[in-house]
Amino acid sequence: MPSPRVALVAATAFAPTVWGTTYIVTTELLPPDRPLFTALMRALPAGLLLVAVTHTLPRGSWWWRAPVLGALNIGLFFPLLFLSAYRLPGGVAGVLGSIQPLIVAGLTRAVLRETVPVHRVVAGITATAGISLVVLRANAALDATGVAAGLLAAAGMATGVVLTRSWGKPPGTSDLALTGWQLTAGGLMIAPVAFALEGPPPPLDGAAAYGYAWLGLIGTAIAYSLWFRGISRLAPLQVSLLGTLSPLTAALAGWIVLGQSLSPFQFAGFALALAATVAGQLPAPGRTGPSLPKDTHPPLTRSGRGRDTPDAP
Repeated sequence: MPSPRVALVAATAFAPTVWGTTYIVTTELLPPDRPLFTALMRALPAGLLLVAVTHTLPRGSWWWRAPVLGALNIGLFFPLLFLSAYRLPGGVAGVLGSIQPLIVAGLTRAVLRETVPVHRVVAGITATAGISLVVLRANAALDATGVAAGLLAAAGMATGVVLTRSWGKPPGTSDLALTGWQLTAGGLMIAPVAFALEGPPPPLDGAAAYGYAWLGLIGTAIAYSLWFRGISRLAPLQVSLLGTLSPLTAALAGWIVLGQSLSPFQFAGFALALAATVAGQLPAPGRTGPSLPKDTHPPLTRSGRGRDTPDAP
């Protein structure tokens, strides 16, 4: 039976693994050329569902904190990610996204004043190199707008990870409620942009309904709840490194389901990135601490000090 720490890491890893199915679900099941509508359908229904289930609304400072986190993690991240993916062929967008752990490392040091283990920084660099081997093509072109969007998306979500870790959550508030606030806020930000740029919703068939249900319920409501739960209990860089699983899952799904070919260099990159992700989950050599889990950091209070008793996973 896995230890609680391993179980927590595995549950958090479920989120980026499911996110890696977004590409194949979008291309095979959803209406074409509606990225913003797809982002809206991922975020808003799931957010409203979680708010309804938890019967919990923000209070106090969380009336502005929740929209800030919702913008960084959802409302700005989704449109920037899609813009980057549409303008950058050859997997360049995936490589730009893979630098997020390195941004998290810098923000962890600057904002949280926490020591960043060197082996996790090395793991982040190695993971980016591995993903580059998997997704980059020799004829990959660079577009200034696409590159800027990809970098902003990575920086925005990295900031969201660190702020989520720093702010914690209100006492007595569940992970589901906090996730619902962010998804609802992010979805409301996407809605006017989606309708302004893409027009009214497209007609949906059974395949599209299944695709949106998968992305909304499994890939968003459940996945983001587990993701934010992991952020509150694990080191930010450790969680961010798990994001490497998203492009790796996308490549694996393309190979298995769509019959896309993978060269020996791509398999080598896959193995390198996966090994770096696993290595990044290990505690720093010689580190001692509570066993449940070793890399847990208590959420910070306004004074910048952690609470005496961290939340149990």
